[in-house]
Amino acid sequence: MQRYFIDNPITDETTEVTLTGNDHHHISRVMRMTPNQKIYIVGSNHQAAILQITAISEEEVIGEIVDLVTTDVELPVEVILYIGLPKGDKLELIAQKATELGVTAIVPVTTKHAITKWDNKKATKKIARLQKICQAAAEQSHRTVVPYVYDLHSLKDVVERVDDHEHFVVAYEETAKSGENKLLKNMLMEIDMGDSIGAFFGPEGGIHPEEVNQLLNAGDHVKTCSLGPRILRAETAPLYLLSAISYATEL
Repeated sequence: MQRYFIDNPITDETTEVTLTGNDHHHISRVMRMTPNQKIYIVGSNHQAAILQITAISEEEVIGEIVDLVTTDVELPVEVILYIGLPKGDKLELIAQKATELGVTAIVPVTTKHAITKWDNKKATKKIARLQKICQAAAEQSHRTVVPYVYDLHSLKDVVERVDDHEHFVVAYEETAKSGENKLLKNMLMEIDMGDSIGAFFGPEGGIHPEEVNQLLNAGDHVKTCSLGPRILRAETAPLYLLSAISYATEL
């Protein structure tokens, strides 16, 4: 069943919903749906419902809610990924797959070793593109929350956000080389349901030692960790961590 996110909340009193814009185009032109067919919608309050289409016009799809759906598909913790800008379209891949794995939000970050640079115009377009990718992936994976993509951050911006999280990990290559492979496991064992976890990842060139020190000095709860004994690609590392968090909190 096709899934669509709407801007308004869905409550017990909601009986009718109107979809316009891209959703109308997708339903009427791409899927070629007709009245009486059903779709799955998610409100801004994350409430899901089954909507039966009653009418399709040139600009609107109108439907009647036939059932509210209770689902439990979100991670029991909040995970915010801070990603040093990787090359090419790797950040798009991270956004798509991280959404499927339950990420809460993604924060692109400018770092010393990043080859990729975004000016203001490019950043605006990139953020909009990433947000669309997250929405499409959330629809595909039947999530009730669309991850939020933040504006481009500097390292200083990230440092100021460290205290927003109960746990903050920095995926640092040198930690992996030193053989300290239990730090991530220890962090996962300390997670309580409802906690917020911040995780910082560098680009292909890794994280500069000065950046690591700035993050570590931002709070006692900031820890460097390895992601196993192997060196992972920039686009693989965040997905590895999300999978580990899912295993620790959901399975």
